Amino acid sequence: MNRDDAVALDRDDPLAPLRDLFDLPDGTIYLDGNSLGALPRTTAGRVAEVVTQEWGRGLIESWNTASWITLPQRVGDKIARVVGAGQGEVVVADSTSLNVYKVLASALSIAAADAPERRVVISERSNFPTDLYIASSLCRERGYELVLVDSPDEIEGLLDRAAVLMLTEVNYRTGYLHPMAAVTALAHERGVLAVWDLCHSAGAVPVDLRGADADFAIGCGYKFLNGGPGAPAFLWVNPRHVDRFSQPLSGWMGHAAPFEMSPGYRPAEGVSRYLSGTPGVIAISALECGVDTLLAAEAYGGLEALREKSLGLTRLFADVVSSRLPAFRIESPLDDARRGSQLSLSIGEGAYAIVQALIERGVVGDFRAGPEDGSAPDILRFGVTPLYTRYVDIWDAVDHLVAVMDDDEWRAERFWTRGAVT
Repeated sequence: MNRDDAVALDRDDPLAPLRDLFDLPDGTIYLDGNSLGALPRTTAGRVAEVVTQEWGRGLIESWNTASWITLPQRVGDKIARVVGAGQGEVVVADSTSLNVYKVLASALSIAAADAPERRVVISERSNFPTDLYIASSLCRERGYELVLVDSPDEIEGLLDRAAVLMLTEVNYRTGYLHPMAAVTALAHERGVLAVWDLCHSAGAVPVDLRGADADFAIGCGYKFLNGGPGAPAFLWVNPRHVDRFSQPLSGWMGHAAPFEMSPGYRPAEGVSRYLSGTPGVIAISALECGVDTLLAAEAYGGLEALREKSLGLTRLFADVVSSRLPAFRIESPLDDARRGSQLSLSIGEGAYAIVQALIERGVVGDFRAGPEDGSAPDILRFGVTPLYTRYVDIWDAVDHLVAVMDDDEWRAERFWTRGAVT
């Protein structure tokens, strides 16, 4: 295959018109959508409308006239179409970390009522750190043990004493895609609740929460949902659990009637009880624009079509790296069924500097450090967003990587100084 073949794939790509939904800077190959999605063209205008018209002119009346008060549920219903949930089952609220706390605390409350003898929460050592930090804090508070596995193969042997299994569907470092339905079914067979983090899957791979019969799920809005930096997160609770307990951060927006201003808490019915404070109207409005870009893909085959393209892009990336850059090890699964929408690479030294040299050339990926004990390598991570990533972008990105390595560009001193954000 050569570059002309990549150009031909883009020419024949039925999803190609979706790229026009984004404001992408000229000369940049953006392969960091798994950390921050690109800017939808509609977002700036929508945010300006919220600020200048709804806030500036409508003032406080916009809570009613512009329906600000129902934004968490309205945008949640749109996200539900992306993650295989029903209408009225998803709300937008707070951050991923806070939502992990809410759903894991609720899962532990259910487990304590149904199987009090089970005192273990299982997760992966390579899970995203915020999930582990929140889980560790809750386990200490409630007298549970957090057990971390190094391989998915270790999970089954621990289930008989576990209360909750908490996994991220797509591993943020390697891009490994857990088979959600099979893992959830195995957990349920052994009496274990399944909590899923969708931060690296929602909007990138088809998710079917209802089909998998998951128990709880959370996800962020700023990655593949294209909601902007610090965009609000979302959460889903299986309807069979949603009214069993009040979540621990029982703020006024989760009250059955917030404007009763009652001193006593009475939880709302359904997933709205998982709201806490006043919704961030500007941020959720921006997130809605990002979610709308995904819903626009429904006219082109939807998430299944996006998934097919994502696999084609990452497969091309892996093939070209293997043939042209044999010094790199591909850390992502080569099996299409087990790979999310990213490709992770490692090399003996200089991963951070190589990423910085690529960024200077206009190829934006990111770096993820390995653990201090050296049990896993530093990672060069490239997130593929099929809404706007082209096949020729992959080809050209590898061309740039070849040049960075062949000319030892990455050895320049300026590429070794780490910024606050890597």
